Amino acid sequence: MPATTLDRHFLETFWVATGADPQLAQHVRFVGIGDLPSAFAVTSFAAGAMGAAGLAMASLLQTLTDTPAHDLNVTVDRRLASIWFGTTIRPLGWATPALHDGVIGDYETSDGWIRLHTNAAHHLKAALATLGEAQGSTRVAEAVQGWRADDLETAIVANKGCAATMRSWSAWQQHPQGIAVISEPLIHRAQGATTGAGGWKVDASRPLAGLRVLDMTRVLAGPACTRMLAGAGADVLRIDPPWWDEPGLAPEMTLGKRCARLDLRDPGDRGRWMDLLATADILVHGYRSDALEAMGLGASQRQHLRPGLIDVSLDAYGHTGPWKHRRGFDSLVQMSMGIAEAGQRAKASHRPVPLPVQALDHATGYLLATAALRGIQDRVRFGHGSIMRVSLARTGVELMKTLGHPACEPQPIGPVTDRDFEPDHEATFWGPALRARWPLQLPGMNARWSVASGPLGQSRAHWATHRSRA
Repeated sequence: MPATTLDRHFLETFWVATGADPQLAQHVRFVGIGDLPSAFAVTSFAAGAMGAAGLAMASLLQTLTDTPAHDLNVTVDRRLASIWFGTTIRPLGWATPALHDGVIGDYETSDGWIRLHTNAAHHLKAALATLGEAQGSTRVAEAVQGWRADDLETAIVANKGCAATMRSWSAWQQHPQGIAVISEPLIHRAQGATTGAGGWKVDASRPLAGLRVLDMTRVLAGPACTRMLAGAGADVLRIDPPWWDEPGLAPEMTLGKRCARLDLRDPGDRGRWMDLLATADILVHGYRSDALEAMGLGASQRQHLRPGLIDVSLDAYGHTGPWKHRRGFDSLVQMSMGIAEAGQRAKASHRPVPLPVQALDHATGYLLATAALRGIQDRVRFGHGSIMRVSLARTGVELMKTLGHPACEPQPIGPVTDRDFEPDHEATFWGPALRARWPLQLPGMNARWSVASGPLGQSRAHWATHRSRA
C-alpha cells in the first residue's frame, strides 16, 4: 500500500469520526514526496489529519455559500504537513528559548524505563520530592534506578506529578486504561443547546472572520487547533492562569492569538471568564474532565451560559477508565501505549525511541479543529450547539494500527530549506522570523494570521471583534 493510500486512510478515519459523509473525502488530494523517519506512518498521519481539517473548512464554506459539493477541492502538501507537525518558525537574529528543563527525559529503572515530565515547576517539584529531593539529571538517574517503573509512576502521579512507564502495545491492550480507551469512539459527540442564530456574511478568503474562539488549552494539541482557526480569521483569545508559562513554545503556538490571564479559582476572574464564554462561538479546552465540573462549569452549564456553543475538549488518556483524570502529555502517552517501545524494537536501540515529532498532539489538534468546524456547520444548518471530546491516547490507537506497514519504511523527507518558508518576515514579539508555508490549499482561501506570535499574558481578557452573528 503506497504512502498516499495511508494518507487517505487517516483522512477518512478522522473525517468519518465527525459523522460526515465519507464520500466527500474524495475531494482531497495529496501532493509532495518524502516521509519522516519512523516505525510508524507519521507523515501520512500528519497529511490525513490536516486533510480532514481542510475538508471540514471547505465543507463549511460550501454550506455558507450554497455551492455544489462537487466544487469542494482541498490539496494537502505532505512535506509541509510534516513540517507543521514539528517546528514552523525560523528566527532571524534571535533564538527561541529551550523547550525542556534539565530533568525531563527517559530514565532506566530496575525493571525497565520511565519518562519523567518536569517542564512545569510543580511537576518538577513532585518528581524530585518522590525521589527524595534528587537534583540534576545525574542524581535523578541514580535515584530512579532504585525503583520499579510501575511503582515510581504510581508514586509520582499520586504526588500530582507526571510520569509514564514504557509499555508495549500488547501490554497496553491488556491494561485497564488501554482496554477502556481502545473501546472509545475517536470523537465522543453529543448535541448541545439550541440557538436561534444562523449563518453570517462570509468572505471565502477569511471564512471564520467574526467568530470567537475561547482557547483554554496549553502546550500543543489545543493550541494547534486554535492556530488553524485563527489562520482562517477567527478571533482567538487564549486564557492562561497567572502561574503558567511555556516560553519555549510561545513563538510556535501563539500565532494568530491574543493571550490573556485569568485565575478561575478567583470569583472575579471566573465571572469575567463566564462573560467571555457567553458570547463565544467555540470553546476549546484541555482541562482534566473533572476540573471545570468541580467549579460548577461543566458541559451542561456551559451550554446554558452560551446556547449553541461548540464545545470541544481534549484529554490525555481518554474519557473513560481508571486514568480518565490523569495528567498527561504526548511523550507520556507514547510511552504508556507502546509507541516508544515499538520504536525501540524497530531501531534495535537500548533506549526508548519516540516519534520524530509530537504527532499525537498535532494530529489530535487537527482532529479538534475538524470537530469544531463540523460543529459550526451543524449549527448553521440545524441551529444547535455541539459537545465533542477527543484524547491523545485514542488518536494514538489509529497510529498504532499502521505499525509494521510496508509504507512505514519511508523515503527520507530531506532537510528543511528556504523554499519551505513564506518569503515575508513575521514581526514576532522577539524579532523577525520566517514561518513555514501552510500545507492546505482551498479555493479562494489563503491562511493568514493577523496577530504575530508573542508571550503569554500580554493582552487583556476581552474580544477583539464585535459580537458574532453565528
